[in-house]
Amino acid sequence: MARVMIVGAGGVGRVVAHKCAAQPEFSDILLASRTLEKCNQIAKDINSPKITTAALDADVVSNTVKLIQEFCPEILINVALPYQDLALMNACLETKVNYLDTANYEPPDVAKFEYSWQWAYQERFKNAGITAILGCGFDPGMTGVYTAYAFKHYFDEIHYLDIIDCNAGNHGQSFATNFNPEINIREITQNGRYYENGQWVEVPALSVHRPIDYPEVGFRESYLLYHEELESLVKNFPTIKRARFWMTFSENYITHLRVLEAVGMTRIDPVNYEGTQVIPLKFLKAILPEPSSLAENYTGQTSIGCHIRGLKDGKERQYYIYNNCDHAASYKEVGSQAISYTTGVPAVVGALMLVLGLWKKPGVFNVEEFDPDPFMELVAKLGLPWHEVIDGDSPFEA
Repeated sequence: MARVMIVGAGGVGRVVAHKCAAQPEFSDILLASRTLEKCNQIAKDINSPKITTAALDADVVSNTVKLIQEFCPEILINVALPYQDLALMNACLETKVNYLDTANYEPPDVAKFEYSWQWAYQERFKNAGITAILGCGFDPGMTGVYTAYAFKHYFDEIHYLDIIDCNAGNHGQSFATNFNPEINIREITQNGRYYENGQWVEVPALSVHRPIDYPEVGFRESYLLYHEELESLVKNFPTIKRARFWMTFSENYITHLRVLEAVGMTRIDPVNYEGTQVIPLKFLKAILPEPSSLAENYTGQTSIGCHIRGLKDGKERQYYIYNNCDHAASYKEVGSQAISYTTGVPAVVGALMLVLGLWKKPGVFNVEEFDPDPFMELVAKLGLPWHEVIDGDSPFEA
């Protein structure tokens, strides 16, 4: 039995706390966040004697170190903001505690998504004898595990990878984001980027799009974005010739986003307002609906998966693996919508892989570098069943 420390008390933190409390492998759970009231509410809703709470400013390494030393966890699950990844990794290094997150580090002042800052910790984690598991949500996370599973069982070489992410849900709001608005809008408004023939190709934001047919959902307009798992997947599967990421947005969402961008509300540099420095995107975040507040009335489902083409025994093979998750069912089980659910469940499974010794080795790793089989078996049992189509028709050309 292991002690686990969860940092972050948003929608994903709620899912992680719920699922950890239900696992016999976890004896004690500490839920920590800048806002103690959020932690206490989650603990009250779960009503498990395993859970205790604490206030934590995760930007300050010494604060996290002190809390770790008091609680003595085997693993820290980071579901706070990506800005805090490095501070939390530093705290884990100082206390020799294993680390897991669901999104790569981002510097607050630049909308830049890459793993270089965290990969740079490889030798330090290796020398400390502890493990860091990076990007263990859904995308990134399950998409990497899906790719590793496909390679292990169906391919000798992966040549083409298209990750497709559809949210076909309806929350009833005119404009809202499904996770932290600041992170979400930074991600969407940066230029699109994909990997082809050994180099990265950049295109204007939201300029490349196409309809894609999603299981149980149908056709949805899908936009090419840059997403962080592309960077690690092309590194760990060097036979890939092209890797892309697609995400659905409604026409209403795109219209609102373009207007907000046009008037400067998505800027991340400070502007002077009546003698006060204000970052427009942070102000926008403050007035948009809290993502966790969308959960109660959310209907519909998500559909996220990987279309993969390559070779097996010298012959071309097409493979599609995906999960569909229902918003209302997620809320009924844990009080969160499906976006939070599909991120939180893999984080708990990754933590279980570590405490069971199946994904435990010194260093810093992305999820596709581990054996996917035990993860795939457990993630289905914990709420994210997966489906596969072997040698079916592909919506993508080679």
